[in-house]
Amino acid sequence: MMKTPAICLTIIAFMLSILSATSAEEQAQSLVNTPIAPKSEAAPAPVTLAQQGRDPAEFPAYVETLKAQARAQGISGNTINSAFANVHFVDRVIKSDQNQLEKKIMLDEYLTRVITPEKIEKARAQYQQHRSELEQISKRTGVQSQYIVSLWAMESHFGEIQGKEDIISALATLAFEGRREAFFTKELMAALKILDQGHVNVTELKGSWAGAMGQNQFMPTSYLHYGADGDGDGKIDIWQSTSDVFASTANYLKREGWKAGGSWGKEVVLPKDFDSAIAGTKTNQGKTVSQWQKLGITHKDGTPLHASKQKAWIVTPEDNQGRSFLVYNNFRTIMHWNRSYYFAISIGMMADAIAR
Repeated sequence: MMKTPAICLTIIAFMLSILSATSAEEQAQSLVNTPIAPKSEAAPAPVTLAQQGRDPAEFPAYVETLKAQARAQGISGNTINSAFANVHFVDRVIKSDQNQLEKKIMLDEYLTRVITPEKIEKARAQYQQHRSELEQISKRTGVQSQYIVSLWAMESHFGEIQGKEDIISALATLAFEGRREAFFTKELMAALKILDQGHVNVTELKGSWAGAMGQNQFMPTSYLHYGADGDGDGKIDIWQSTSDVFASTANYLKREGWKAGGSWGKEVVLPKDFDSAIAGTKTNQGKTVSQWQKLGITHKDGTPLHASKQKAWIVTPEDNQGRSFLVYNNFRTIMHWNRSYYFAISIGMMADAIAR
């Protein structure tokens, strides 16, 4: 969702209904697939294409420019013809993208919706069912199995909710809209390369309205950079093959800097005089756990932090108005996947629940 993250390059806010009609489970899942920012007074994006300077009637001509770019990048004519044969303007994709900043929720509500007892129970069952394979991947990459399952659970509810949007049409529409034209054009070219390499055919290339694909919701560029063939069949099928999903997820985290065996973090209590300016996940905002201890930060139960030279960061998702967390390098790696504090916290908490 992301260099090119698996979901998106920017922090995307919560949108209660991505499509006009979704099930309760799909609505809950949309909380994960569109990262949530804390409440703010930010003005909503323009709501019409006219305000963006784009007329939907111009979409067919715009598609021709995309085809030309694809040819210039060496994508075969057959792939271009088949990929664009049924391309169409998707108005609901535009509405979803432009409405992202309109509705936001707080961390506790988010966690209550995305980490349910039922999801934890199913995650533990899946963890046990695939344990042998997961342990082999973990041994090879250093990424603990519970984090692989946690991402699988959160991104697609174990493959059950992958999105049904035609990826070529969705990305072409978003590129045409113009607000993030360069980003979505790049993703579209990557999707065409996936087709050109024969990993999947155009009818199978389905995903979310924003172009995220498969059981781990990789954007096309992430698929090309981090996709891995887990079952050895010569293809990278993140739609149907759980082996490929697990291998690709672990490969992403490993290559983005995962520390083998490391934790994500823990909830802490900040002193009343805590300087919020030193909170954040930038490299220069990190301190040793011992240094944070000296600043008066304690465990959630009020006991002192254990002295340690391990590097850590303080995260306050709601600007000191809510819960606070002491996080480690692996939390920052999860945020490469999706640049949302809410999302990264949910992945860590779900992984902890699975491993208990």
